[in-house]
Amino acid sequence: MITIGTPAPDFTLSTITAEGPKQISLSSEIGKRNILLLFVPLAFTGVCTAEFCEISKGIGAYDSLDCSVFGISGDNPFAQQAWATKEGITIPLLSDYEHAVAKAYGIAYESFLPQIGLGFGGVPKRSAFLIDRAGIIQYAEASDDPKQLPDFAAIQAKLAELK
Repeated sequence: MITIGTPAPDFTLSTITAEGPKQISLSSEIGKRNILLLFVPLAFTGVCTAEFCEISKGIGAYDSLDCSVFGISGDNPFAQQAWATKEGITIPLLSDYEHAVAKAYGIAYESFLPQIGLGFGGVPKRSAFLIDRAGIIQYAEASDDPKQLPDFAAIQAKLAELK
């Protein structure tokens, strides 16, 4: 996993907005605000849905700390759009369909859910990366347990320091 104090790996990922498909590059967001990247394994699953719904409901806390939040999963952008619409998720969802970003950040499972016979490779671990306006990782957390949420209190405390 990439570590605190290192430059955040750049990426360009697809999303679906009200205006249609769009590409978002991390490099184009650097410098505007602090950035919180939240990786989740799969759309339409219980813990992932709960996490992004809670973040969507509490987005004002991140806005007040001058932070943009992006959700990232390996699902295609059309599935992400359907998920967001169904569940009321309002944070931008970025599609890492090729799992290149999960690999660049060092958080890709070799095999996700092999115990139930699936074994998806490259799926991102539930992770959080806080990137400052200079593009440097200020907080990094990843869990092998897909049910373990990031420490959002610690993330917000770090954001308060960066403000």
